[in-house]
This record gives sequence, structure tokens and C-alpha cells, in this order.
Amino acid sequence: MIELIGTNAGLVWNALNEGGKMSFKALKKATKIKAEKDMYAALGWLAKEGKLAFEEINGEMYVSLV
Repeated sequence: MIELIGTNAGLVWNALNEGGKMSFKALKKATKIKAEKDMYAALGWLAKEGKLAFEEINGEMYVSLV
């Protein structure tokens, strides 16, 4: 499971590096990570490393690299 989370964290980082700030929905589509739990695990991994910034706009979560 740790390997999958790390792989997904890489997909998230690459998508944000290329596309800039994204909504959760757009990030999920860009990474093709199907399960929300897998997306949240990847976001948690990167957040713990201090690599992400989160912003809520009109009730929707946006994520960007720090």
C-alpha cells in the first residue's frame, strides 16, 4: 500500500507541477486516480512533506504546490 501511495503522490505532484493550482475534481481527472481514498492518501503524503497548499474557493478545495 505504501508503494501505491508513493506512486500516486508522484502523479499528483507531476500534475500540479505541469498544470498549476487545480480543483480536487480536476486533479483527480488529470492523475486518473479513480478511488477518492487513494487521492486523499497521496495528498496527505505530499502535505506531510510540506509540498502542498490548500485553498477553499466557493466550497471547492483547490490544491497547488508550495
